[in-house]
Amino acid sequence: MAIEIVYLILWACLAGFIGSLVGLGGGLIVTPVLTILFDVDIKYAIGASIIAVIATSSGSAIAFVKDGISNLKIGLFLEIFTTIGGVIGALLAGIFSSKLLYIFFSLILVNAFYGMLKKSGLIKILKEKDTVVENDKYSEKLEFANSYYDKAEKKNISYNVTNVPQGSAVMFGAGLASGLLGIGSGAFKVIALDNYMKLPIKVSTATSNFMMGVTACASALIYFFNGTINPYIAGPVAIGTLIGSRTGAKVMQKLNPKYIRYMFLPILLFTIINMFLKGIGVI
Repeated sequence: MAIEIVYLILWACLAGFIGSLVGLGGGLIVTPVLTILFDVDIKYAIGASIIAVIATSSGSAIAFVKDGISNLKIGLFLEIFTTIGGVIGALLAGIFSSKLLYIFFSLILVNAFYGMLKKSGLIKILKEKDTVVENDKYSEKLEFANSYYDKAEKKNISYNVTNVPQGSAVMFGAGLASGLLGIGSGAFKVIALDNYMKLPIKVSTATSNFMMGVTACASALIYFFNGTINPYIAGPVAIGTLIGSRTGAKVMQKLNPKYIRYMFLPILLFTIINMFLKGIGVI
């Protein structure tokens, strides 16, 4: 039993580390690890993954907020749309075919994957010239533009924010997907911030981590009262992800932004394939 707990903490460390680097919370790794490697019932695995998201957000947020990388104004503003989408999604759950919804949302992510691939410069023929980002009227009114010190590039980076309505719509879609299908929406959050609102990738991942912690806290209460958060599973997961996320947050700040994109792309592709296969009934 003690050995299993040690293994679980180590896997959770990895989940928290990757989650804090790419802004996906760590739940994407925790759930399959618990169900496949530790033979945990899926309902308890999901409950533990919610705790993992909170721990990852808490661990990384300390460093990100302290160093001014997370944009709290944008995060709190967009949480409104994510929450509304989540409530509507939960109310509509069961009305629509889940298989069609999985296919629909996977196709949306394919478009986002293509956009991020172009920005990464991995394929030279797709590489685009850098464009100047101008604040839109909503960003100016809400004072979203900000700056942060990049430890990798050793300079202060100022950034503007645009396409606030489009980013808000994607956040609403993220909440809707989460409510309808009971899935994490970290990929949608990063896409909204990076692809649409044109935030630097480090700000996108840091702000996504902050937002997921806020959302997960509300969800955790429901799972707690439903009895699907097993402390013997969630405890080691929380410890591991907290340690991993603290380490990941320090590493992320010293990484070149392009490497964060390189790590995010395969995880996004995995998410797309997983959702599509669920949609066609393979898994």
